[in-house]
Amino acid sequence: MNIRMVLLASAAAFAASTPVLAADAIVAAEPEPVEYVRVCDAYGTGYFYIPGTETCLKIEGYIRFQVNVGEDVGGDSDWDAVTRGQVQFTAKSDTEYGPLTGVIVMQFNADNASTQEAKLDSAYLDIAGFRAGLFYSWWDDGLSGETDDIGSVETLHNSIRYQYESGDFYAGISVDELEDGVYKVGEGPNNVGVAVGLGGKAGIFSYQITAGYDVDNDDGAVRAMGTVDIGPGTLGLAGVYSTGPNSYYSQAEWAIAAEYAIKATDKLKITPAVQYYGNYYGTPTKVGVPDDFDGLGDAWKVGLTVDYQIVDNFYAKASVQYLDPDDGDDSTTGYFRLQRSF
Repeated sequence: MNIRMVLLASAAAFAASTPVLAADAIVAAEPEPVEYVRVCDAYGTGYFYIPGTETCLKIEGYIRFQVNVGEDVGGDSDWDAVTRGQVQFTAKSDTEYGPLTGVIVMQFNADNASTQEAKLDSAYLDIAGFRAGLFYSWWDDGLSGETDDIGSVETLHNSIRYQYESGDFYAGISVDELEDGVYKVGEGPNNVGVAVGLGGKAGIFSYQITAGYDVDNDDGAVRAMGTVDIGPGTLGLAGVYSTGPNSYYSQAEWAIAAEYAIKATDKLKITPAVQYYGNYYGTPTKVGVPDDFDGLGDAWKVGLTVDYQIVDNFYAKASVQYLDPDDGDDSTTGYFRLQRSF
């Protein structure tokens, strides 16, 4: 018992006289310097450097509320309200081949609380004029109003494209997977197409020529558009011809469209427009379209679109269209839209 007491006393004395090594080992780490977000102005406004990298990122998008009006647009109702949110991420960095660009666009659509859709609206990479991924083709372009119907039923494809740009001129070629395009009877969703596009500006005049050949359907289409500033507005003209229903154009054998976008004030634009269709088929359901346009009647369409900027980045748009086909009933459709961009 005495020996135990001596040992305990010795251990206590040693602990009291020895530096506390464990306490010395706990050293608070110095905080690392914080790298604040830096503005990247090399690619335009809105870009910033991703901290710790030389990659510039831009985040943008819009929120849209829209009320559609027309026969049975909401099921058994003649009106239907829809909301959309879209966000786009654009990343850019310098390389020995020029800027390397990556784009991701996410879109969210809601018809109501339970009927909603989230989709990848675009995702592609771009370098030295080459682009690959999911993106919209030149056939998605159109005049500035809402009346013209001169594009493809589906314009978003997995594609590979090369586009040459020089100042106010561009020209390019793309190979498109037309998996969700237009199919004739007996055709299936294993399709490919080749499209070419060129366009540019010359003073007050701008132009675009687009053509596409649908391999499986063995038909193609060509389209030309042009705009010119005249008086208080911009006159736009367009024409399209299709050799037969195909994924690039299938609404009619040919069509011509015209509009005049009147800049009434700095915030108000009014665009009346008209289009005439020769051998009108209408917007197809993509499957089981006829082999050609023979025997179809014509159609004409007239419309009015009004754009108003309420404040910066907040817009209102109203549009009404009247369509009168020879082979069907006439119809009136339209919508009212509020959109906030950022």
